[in-house]
Amino acid sequence: MNAVRYRNAAGEIRLGRLDGDTITDAGVAPEMGFVPTAENWALITGASGATCAAADVQLLHPVVPRKIIAIGLNYRDHAEESELDIPETPVVFAKFPSALIGHGETIVVPREETRPDWEAELAVVIGTRVHRATTANAIDHIGGYTAINDVSGRRAQLETPLRQFVYGKSFDTFAPLGPSIASMDGVDLTDVRVSSRIGDEVLQDSNTRNLIFSVAEIIEYVSRGITLEPGDVIATGTPGGVGDSRQPPRYLEDGDTIEVTVSGVGTLSNPVRREA
Repeated sequence: MNAVRYRNAAGEIRLGRLDGDTITDAGVAPEMGFVPTAENWALITGASGATCAAADVQLLHPVVPRKIIAIGLNYRDHAEESELDIPETPVVFAKFPSALIGHGETIVVPREETRPDWEAELAVVIGTRVHRATTANAIDHIGGYTAINDVSGRRAQLETPLRQFVYGKSFDTFAPLGPSIASMDGVDLTDVRVSSRIGDEVLQDSNTRNLIFSVAEIIEYVSRGITLEPGDVIATGTPGGVGDSRQPPRYLEDGDTIEVTVSGVGTLSNPVRREA
């Protein structure tokens, strides 16, 4: 089952159930959007309002999280292409929620950023509060999963001696999320396909089987010191194929449309524009 947050023709922000290309309205969206708790999934399951075509409305990022926690270098091939050692513990950083945009919205590259890059990722959304999860129960605290493009300004990310991540990954519009949140019903997060493309060019194509740290291990590690709340988003890392590691490098260009696909979620598509 898939939940969406959308703006209808009257300008109202609503929640809905996505069935194929059709949205069934589930009522007015709260401030945090769709937080994937059991109660809210029941609301989506029972939605019986008006229907509309997804193409006829604006799909917004489905949840408005308090925290976006991201994991770096979590696919072996991405660590290798970055010429960095395989990490012994998860590499944790943050993206600011102010960077969020939804499906179809424009990624705007700041004029100073010369190396804008893509990172297709599976993101999980917390459904129940957790502190000090175990690997055995971590998955129970996930309410759903979605796609995120961890758009990265490599110039800003790598221009300092310590290679800090937060600034260049938190530029406005650098966190496309969506287009839906998929429920956990029957899903195996150790076997989810993650890919990206621009036009007919496939950029990344991998599977969460290739994660260095599993989703359960990430939640166990992060929740040792950070309480995870319903609606929090964890981006689990990107596979190899990013633009900065290509020979020659390939960056997001004005006029591109970057697509990120996560199986079960759908395709998150965003045009790219350089700041004037």
